Amino acid sequence: MDTVAVIGAGKIGEVLLTGLVKAGWPAGRLIATARRPERAQDLRDRLGIRVLDNLGAVGEAEVVAIAVKPQDAGVLLEELGGKIPADKLVISLCAGLPTTFFERRLQPGTPVIRVMTNTPALVDEAMTAISAGAHALPAHMALAEELFKPLGKTIRVPESQQDAVTALSGSGPAYFYFLVEAMIDAGILLGLPRQVARDLIVQTAIGSAVMLRDSGEHPVTLREAVTSPAGTTISAIRELENHGVRAALLAALEAARDRAREIAQQSEAL
Repeated sequence: MDTVAVIGAGKIGEVLLTGLVKAGWPAGRLIATARRPERAQDLRDRLGIRVLDNLGAVGEAEVVAIAVKPQDAGVLLEELGGKIPADKLVISLCAGLPTTFFERRLQPGTPVIRVMTNTPALVDEAMTAISAGAHALPAHMALAEELFKPLGKTIRVPESQQDAVTALSGSGPAYFYFLVEAMIDAGILLGLPRQVARDLIVQTAIGSAVMLRDSGEHPVTLREAVTSPAGTTISAIRELENHGVRAALLAALEAARDRAREIAQQSEAL
């Protein structure tokens, strides 16, 4: 079993480490790095893993997962790029950065895999998209899937689709939380206590998501099953269309995709 080092164990890095520990990955095969001593000690205490400096972590691991902020990746690779042997697998969790960003700063031929996961990984319900760089082999992709499978579901996509993945599922939980927040406020406006409105909407969201996942039906079919002629639901749908909710969602996701592209361009300029 390979040793995995997570460089920059922030929220997403910790989620990966926690998922591996829960899945039975030996703690001795997991390494983290952290900037602050108190953060390092917290990871040791809660996960039972080793926390080393960046060079020590890279030296001991076969798989190096880079989970720093995109704007910090260039500086990190200036420090580590020449010290990561080309036979090690590098996994990028840096939103917006293409595999070529890493390949140009690593030893020639180093396999790089780009990963976009999301925060439902905290409850083992993540959607993780995995893309191969120029030197990543099928065995590397299989290993990446093994690492992220404990967090939820995985899917392979061409790297050209990763900015769209970032917009749709990487940022996606925030859109649902925003919608739930608005529906809770609407429930309060209609006279319901806040907790009652929250309980109603949260369970409705869970039930609807499970139906989408398990029924195999198209969302339109499921929506039409709730929409009676001249009923309450179609009146609400009409107002959503009148206020351009569908167009607003399309524009929002395009904006998120474009921002992912801007992050990559800005990082290259640093």
